[in-house]
Amino acid sequence: MNIDSIKNGIVIDHIKAKNGLQIYKALKLKDLDCQVAIITNAKSNKMGKKDIIKIDKEINVNLDILGFIDPDITINIVKNDKIIKKFHVTKPKKIVNLVKCQNPRCITSQEKDLDQIFILTDEEKQIYRCKYCEMKMQTNQRS
Repeated sequence: MNIDSIKNGIVIDHIKAKNGLQIYKALKLKDLDCQVAIITNAKSNKMGKKDIIKIDKEINVNLDILGFIDPDITINIVKNDKIIKKFHVTKPKKIVNLVKCQNPRCITSQEKDLDQIFILTDEEKQIYRCKYCEMKMQTNQRS
């Protein structure tokens, strides 16, 4: 299968297989007025299978969302058919309003206007804790 290359834009690469659609939704890519390609289960020598997202436009991408969903992602910035910049995302130290606290006793369950804030407390195990009630959430337990 061939997917056209992009002249100017962003390629989000090395996404764990099956995470591409989650990233598409989290970044609200459906709202863009440009071509967006989601490639799922692409062959990868390094990963076995991976997902790829190609955005045919230069946009600002929320790196915290990408780092939270999949910290092994690579971002490629493309200009005039060439990759001019390549970098990896990192796990954000804090995430705001990306996920909701699952603790029914948390103040965020009662105060609907309060930001949902999670702090990275164990980078190796990818554990985040609610700022208010300290409820533990691992990134593979996202809602």
